This record gives sequence, structure tokens and C-alpha cells, in this order.
Amino acid sequence: MSFTYLRPIPGPDEIRDAIPLPENLKGVKEQRDREIRAIFERKIDRFFLVIGPCSADNEDAMCEYVSRLAGLQDEVKDRILIIPRIYTNKPRTTGEGYKGMVHQPDPHKQPNIVDGIRAIRSMHVRALRESGLPAADEMLYPGNLPYLEDLLSYVAVGARSVENQQHRLTVSGMAVPAGMKNPTSGDMSVMFNSIHAGQHSHVFIYNGWEVKTSGNPFTHAILRGSVDISGRNIPNYHYENLLAVTREYMARPLVHPVIVVDTNHSNSGKNFREQPRIGMEVMQSRRHSPLLKDMIKGLMIESYLVEGSQKIDENTFGKSITDPCLGWDETADFVRRLAEVV
Repeated sequence: MSFTYLRPIPGPDEIRDAIPLPENLKGVKEQRDREIRAIFERKIDRFFLVIGPCSADNEDAMCEYVSRLAGLQDEVKDRILIIPRIYTNKPRTTGEGYKGMVHQPDPHKQPNIVDGIRAIRSMHVRALRESGLPAADEMLYPGNLPYLEDLLSYVAVGARSVENQQHRLTVSGMAVPAGMKNPTSGDMSVMFNSIHAGQHSHVFIYNGWEVKTSGNPFTHAILRGSVDISGRNIPNYHYENLLAVTREYMARPLVHPVIVVDTNHSNSGKNFREQPRIGMEVMQSRRHSPLLKDMIKGLMIESYLVEGSQKIDENTFGKSITDPCLGWDETADFVRRLAEVV
């Protein structure tokens, strides 16, 4: 019972020097970041979607998917801003199973985190180059952020990480919006406390340094439903839920209050096909209440090239090897319908 030290991990500077972000793409990302911030600041009236597969397991499939999103973005650009989900870490409730590309750049081979770090950075750079859309990733491991922070336009903190001190403090140093999910228990105070922590300055230990952060004013809420003590899924996307969360949000000293609704997970009862119905219900709630229209600025959607999910050894291109996702045709139809009702 001990640690076996397999190999040293290269530092972020070494990886970023080896796989640089080209100068022209830096400008693309900076422009996109300004547009996303403008939504939070209420300077532009656009809705945003954080959309993509449960986990990014194959670079070619991921880049094809994001390039399709770029075409869809051109269709709906006046009303919707699309942020691709390129999730390179996969949280596992029991610790078992595929943990994402950062662990296994090839799902058929043994874990190799050094190769995984290189693979996820290469994939993010390629996806941005081919699509012009900077992506979102989930921050499962705060120490991984420097390997990708120049590439990401959005970061999510998951339901099982949102109570963790290091996640909250790391968010406080980010320059892009960070969504804090409500925990699986459904305790909204946990989510709001994490937003408060993310919006304020802190001094702490980070990647071998004593650091001080500025606070991230774009830290905000993601509603993903909850699970009760009997394992039953409890949604929190209905009109009354949204009003209750909005009122509590407004009662707290938080800036740029924004709610994103996760249309899958416990909100859908893990039935991925329910996502379009849930999304349209949220849009109807926004149309009914000016308060909700002001607060609810985005949806999070799980989608890939091929509907459903598969076992790792099935090898269907563009089909999730973790949680099931909407297929492309259903996704494109859903996004177009959303654009009509924003």
C-alpha cells in the first residue's frame, strides 16, 4: 500500500511552448471572450449554449463535431452564442471507468497522463483552429488549468467538486466565466457559497506557489437537478424552481447574476432525449417572466455526432463512451428552435 511514482509531469510552460496557441487564434479567443462577458454584463441580449459530448474521447470526432457547431453558429449568430463542450476529464462516482482523455488519450490503452496532457492541449488548439470557437472544459483537477487556460472561454465546476476549497479558490483567479453546479444533494446554499468564494480575492497555495487572486465576477450558477436519499432524481428547472433560485440569488451580494440550466443529469432523470423538451420549457419560463429572462442566460446540453452511448470496444465514430448524448440531427433542430424563441 503505497504510491508508485510513474513519471514526472511536465510543467505548464513546457507544454504550452511545445504546443503553442498561434497568434491569430489568440485574437479569435479574445474577441469571443469579450462577447461572452458582454452577455453577463447585460451589454448584449444573446443567449448562450454550452454544448457537446459528455466527454471528449477522440480528437477527430470532437473536431468534426465542433466544426459542425461552427456552421450552426453562423445560422443563429444574431440570437445565440455557442460554446463547445470539450470535456477532457470525466468524474467517476466510484472512481472506476474511463476518466477522460487526460488520463487515457487512447481509451483502448493504459493511462498515461503525460501523453494525455499533450493530447488535450493539441485537441483544443486544433478545434479552435478549425472552427473559430473557443471551448468550455470541466475543471475536475484545479492543477490542470494552466495547461489549457489560454484556450478556454468557459469553465464548469461539477456537482461533486463545487464544495471543494481548491476549486472555489482557483475559480477566483480565472479570467473567464465559471459555472458552479448545485451539488447532488440539491442544497442551493452550497452553490451560492461557492459563487461567493469565486467572486472574491484569496491568497492560497497553487501549483507550488503562494498566489493571490483578483476574484472572478463572472462566477455563476448552473442548475443540474439533485438526487434524494433514495436515489430518485429531483429536477430544478421548472418555473417555480427557477423563481425560487432567482430570488435567493438577488438577495445575496453577488455581481453579474446568471443562471445556466443543465438540461441533462438529474434534470432529465438521465434520459438524454428529454433535453429538447426541458430546454423549451425553460425558454417558455423566460418568456413568461421578465425576471427569469434577465437571469437565465444559457443552457448546458449533452450532444455528439451519433445518438446514445456505446462501450469502448464498439468503436462507432462520434458516439459517446460515457453518458448518452443527443445525436447531431436532433441537436441542430433543437438549436434552431431555441433561436426562434430567445
